[in-house]
Amino acid sequence: MDKKSLQTLEFDKILTRLAEYTQNEPVRSRILSLEPAESVSEAESLQQQTSEAVGVILRRGNPPGLKITDVTPSVLRAERGGTLSMRELLAVAELVKTARAVKRYLEDDKLLPSGVMSALAQALVPLRQVSDRIFEAIVSEDEMADTASPELLRIRRKKKSLSGQIRDTLQDMIASPKFQKALQEPIVTMRGDRYVLPVKAECKAEIKGIVHDSSASGATLFIEPMTVVSITNSLTALDAEEREEITRILAELSAFICEYKDEIKADVAAVFELDFLFAKGKLSVSYNGTAPVLNDEGIVDIKKARHPLLPQDKVVPVDLYLGEAFDTLVITGPNTGGKTVSLKTLGLLSLMAASGLHVTAAENSRLAVFQNVFADIGDEQSIEQSLSTFSSHVVNLVGMLSRVTPDSLLLADELGAGTDPTEGAALAIAILDYVRSRGAKAAATTHYSELKLYALSTPGVENASCEFDVRTLSPTYRLLIGVPGKSNAFAISRRLGLPEEILQRASERLADDNVQMEDVLARLEKNRQKAEAEKRAAETMNRDIRSLRESLKSEKAALERQRVKIVEDARTEALRILESAKEESQRAVKEIRSIRDNAALKEALQEAERTKAALREKQEQLAGKKNTAPKRVGKPPKNLKPGDIVRIVSLDQTATVLSVPDAGGTVQLQAGIMKIKAKLSDLQFEQHEEKKQTSYVSRSGDRRDAKTEIDLRGQTLDEALLAVDRFIDQALLANLQTITIIHGKGTGVLRKGIADYLRQHKMVTDFRAGQLGEGDTGVTVITLK
Repeated sequence: MDKKSLQTLEFDKILTRLAEYTQNEPVRSRILSLEPAESVSEAESLQQQTSEAVGVILRRGNPPGLKITDVTPSVLRAERGGTLSMRELLAVAELVKTARAVKRYLEDDKLLPSGVMSALAQALVPLRQVSDRIFEAIVSEDEMADTASPELLRIRRKKKSLSGQIRDTLQDMIASPKFQKALQEPIVTMRGDRYVLPVKAECKAEIKGIVHDSSASGATLFIEPMTVVSITNSLTALDAEEREEITRILAELSAFICEYKDEIKADVAAVFELDFLFAKGKLSVSYNGTAPVLNDEGIVDIKKARHPLLPQDKVVPVDLYLGEAFDTLVITGPNTGGKTVSLKTLGLLSLMAASGLHVTAAENSRLAVFQNVFADIGDEQSIEQSLSTFSSHVVNLVGMLSRVTPDSLLLADELGAGTDPTEGAALAIAILDYVRSRGAKAAATTHYSELKLYALSTPGVENASCEFDVRTLSPTYRLLIGVPGKSNAFAISRRLGLPEEILQRASERLADDNVQMEDVLARLEKNRQKAEAEKRAAETMNRDIRSLRESLKSEKAALERQRVKIVEDARTEALRILESAKEESQRAVKEIRSIRDNAALKEALQEAERTKAALREKQEQLAGKKNTAPKRVGKPPKNLKPGDIVRIVSLDQTATVLSVPDAGGTVQLQAGIMKIKAKLSDLQFEQHEEKKQTSYVSRSGDRRDAKTEIDLRGQTLDEALLAVDRFIDQALLANLQTITIIHGKGTGVLRKGIADYLRQHKMVTDFRAGQLGEGDTGVTVITLK
């Protein structure tokens, strides 16, 4: 890869930004020397590794700290019998502690795919026994723990005891009146590793001992009293023993870690590799990068590409494609319009993709892996080398053209500029023809109209331009492929106030073909803007239509679900009611069967069996009709009163009303021998109800046919209440005022139940128990309204 082009395209700045995400110097050095891969397979592998790192970061957050010390040289020295320092051993312990934390971090990711991350997690060896033993023995880089060995603990305890003796002895001398006048200060101090007292020079004879130092003025002598010399000598001997024991412990620990030398080296390599991969992952997350689709066919098709070094909130994304319909792109447009940024974006993203770095473009963008990316961008004139702008460009191009291959990409900014326009344009066209003849891909920026015509007339060469808004005199930075750019010099000058006379004279000096060319470009630009506006309007309309269609689909589906739910709920409720009625009928049949000797009860038994059979048949019919609901004929009844004959729609069953609807619209009904409740909305009058009532009245209107008493003895409470309700209706129709109910004394269930029912009946004025001679408490006498 051309080193100068890497710098021209600012690939080194990308690497510097990448290096900010590591604290390990070996990883930093590796990053700064990173170069693009030369094969698609290698680049794809690198991209996959970056994608895995991004996935782990997004799922688990940033990894634990990966800063370690490269302990490989220390381990190698220990292998050769060397003794490691406490600092080196602590570095080993920190390494295996980090490896253990990272391994747990990766293994806790339940969605971790089988790939490089999974392999590195398996390669990490926790080695808890190594870190525990080192941390137990070593407190810091300069201090060994007392408990590192029993011998070291004994030595330090002895040293502490001797030091205490020395201090106590010297403290007694300080406190003694005998020595107070001889002391310069009442303190104990140290000179070297010896305890001394500051003694006045003229009083040195009063304190016998060894002089170890004196003050700068000579007025003070630092004397070690003879009484502590022997103790201090013993303490010094213990210091030597302590050093020997520490050296022995360090040698022992060094030999211990040698037993795990391979695992430690593997941990170093794995942590450094993970640090490198996570640095790439963090960089991708920072600029919202994506993994491109790579190829070796020279095809570039990137959507919404952004230059990664520009602020994301300011850069305008561009679409760039090259290598399929055409192999050369000629970009024109005004200065500061974005031509050079587009070139650099194309080159830099190509380099990043080949290096395994995610790119700042939309998902599924395609990029080619080029063996060489050449870039001649910027003004490189040199006074020292006597090179003009034109000469510097030519020097660069000479070196590049000599190495162009079919797997190369050439990027040239202002190709042919810096010299006579006619010659420069001709030279630029010749260079592009040469590059195309070598099979390479090329993109160049220019202001020359000749290159626009060249792109229009040459197959495989395409025009592109950076859009410019003449009204605001500012570029939009949008790259328009397929549209040649317009210089806009006259329009900008007119907008800025240049006299029209000057502009007219300038127009007259333009060659006819140039004027025609500018007119064609102006019409093309106008038509393009109109087509884009119509396209945006059509896209908006299509989005609205799609949204409306999806909304209608959702509403239709919701209505269908609601319809099915209503039908299913009705069927379920009907089955529930039938099941309840079935259980009630079975209970009634069992009660009736227990007293089969009564002829009337035998007839009731037969009726119950018939009702049970009818309910079973109706249940089977409902169970077979999962998508149909019972049909209503007419509206729900109004002004229901006890005695009315109605049809239960959901059960398709005729029943007699026992009570008026309550506040919730629930009606108590008698269906055969069953007493059930149903909603008013589930009822309708029986079709022949009116005729039945009329004929009933005609038959019952004569008081002579009406009975004044009814005998309910032997009946259940439900049966008795039904009979009482009908009896009261007949009495009302016959205009009777007083009627009698015979219920017997027995357990009192009938008497109490009938009394509760009469209290709620609207047509009952009063009722009482029978008097002596009427049947006493075995009868109830009712007064009707």
